[in-house]
Amino acid sequence: MDRGALVIADAHVLTLDAAQREWPRADIVIEGSRIAAIGPGAAAAWRGPVARRIDAHGQLAMPGLINAHFHSPGNLMKGCLDGMPLELFMLYEVPPLAAAGDTGRLAYVRTQLAAVEMLRRGITCVHDDAYHVPLATREGIDAIMQAYADVGIRATVAIDQPNVPEVDKVPFLAELLTAEQRAAMDAAPRQTSAELLALYGHLIERWHGAAGGRLAAAVSCSAPQRVSDDYFRGLSALSREHDLPFNIHILETRLQRVLGDTKYGKSLVRHVHDLGLLDERMMVIHAIWIDAEDIELLARAGCTVAHNPVCNLRLGSGVMPWRALREAGVPLCLGTDEMNTDDTVNLWAVAKTAALLATLVDADDRQWPRAAEFLYAATRGGARAVRRAGDLGQLAVGAAADLILLDLDSHAFTPLNDLTRQLVYCEDGSSVRSTIVHGEIVFEDGHVTTLDERALRAEARALMTGYREQLTDASRQAAALEGAYRAMLERAAATPVTVSRRLDGAYDLAAPSTSHRPAKESS
Repeated sequence: MDRGALVIADAHVLTLDAAQREWPRADIVIEGSRIAAIGPGAAAAWRGPVARRIDAHGQLAMPGLINAHFHSPGNLMKGCLDGMPLELFMLYEVPPLAAAGDTGRLAYVRTQLAAVEMLRRGITCVHDDAYHVPLATREGIDAIMQAYADVGIRATVAIDQPNVPEVDKVPFLAELLTAEQRAAMDAAPRQTSAELLALYGHLIERWHGAAGGRLAAAVSCSAPQRVSDDYFRGLSALSREHDLPFNIHILETRLQRVLGDTKYGKSLVRHVHDLGLLDERMMVIHAIWIDAEDIELLARAGCTVAHNPVCNLRLGSGVMPWRALREAGVPLCLGTDEMNTDDTVNLWAVAKTAALLATLVDADDRQWPRAAEFLYAATRGGARAVRRAGDLGQLAVGAAADLILLDLDSHAFTPLNDLTRQLVYCEDGSSVRSTIVHGEIVFEDGHVTTLDERALRAEARALMTGYREQLTDASRQAAALEGAYRAMLERAAATPVTVSRRLDGAYDLAAPSTSHRPAKESS
């Protein structure tokens, strides 16, 4: 039975489509989960039944934002940790000796908690690289997927589960641990390639395309050094067979640059390329400590790169070479990363931070990226990353009806001088009045329509009682291992590498360096 169309009338419409159309006054007609008509007079010309009409005069209609990189298991850890290098941070976040796992209800509630915040801020789609501590299970996977199904957001989800011993993921650590610590890490629970691929079979069979197509599967190896080669190849085969996005963290930190040089004798990008696995389905996450050859390989393979500038600053990882990647033709998208490294899910803040950081790369302001690049990355760039280019991230007839309405009578747009610049530099999500996903209004009049937000927050606080015990145990484990990890970081810092991505050193794509702290900065 035809329930009738949803008509958004008399809005200022920013399509971000291929033609970059913008109308000061236009209508959008949504039929089912798709845009059926768009443009000036589209509402008057519509001849089908209308279920609801929204008078959007004074509001901006634009595509919903796409959070292209996220880890939902960190949702309850906002504000838990001070900034520290990634390798130390992960020691506290995902302890290598963890024995207790999360319950399905905890995973369900914490997933919804951030999804609600995203919908409130106009994020209509999230790409969740979900890790599981200590082991991935069907229960945990189903809890995450059901949470996204029930809250009404669009989600693409992977299983981020390393399957090699901790000491194989980083340089120097094996010789810095005591024999007892090394034995405990060797004995820590891990899953075989076959077990993990079977879990992917469950994810794909039960959830890929569920909720009318709102939910989708992705694959993830976490990082190339964190998985066995046979599992890596198995994931690549799944990605090809089902056309799934492939999440892979590469060269997030300086230590990972050292790891590539010492373990493989090459960059980690070159290592993946030499395995024959670098391809257009891969979303390379962070890509900070890359060099000119890495950029060429990424561009040639057609990879997308996910930029997470707030997380990168929180952990002191460095500044990704945005302009160099763009000039090479590498598609870029934006992510908040997880709630314990960004502490929120505000993609507006991510876009602004990315734009500001990019000014530090070149003294010539004529080379600085413009605001439109970051707005594009937050919408169409994310659509490409989740393998939905042409369908998400734009407003066009036939495209998915994922859009947001923002109040133009707000401080961010008063006065309205340049819409694109003000979306990137002024907006913080507070102007969002409605969020529509898959043709359904999921946020309106200050409330998410799909659940009781107050009850959700209350349950999240109640669940923290038991979860804090896990966090306390993780901190205890981390404190016992921190000395060895700091020694590892110090040794890596003293190992020369050929690039620098921090403000305490040179910013150069290829120039060799004899020290990890060159005397002066180069542009």
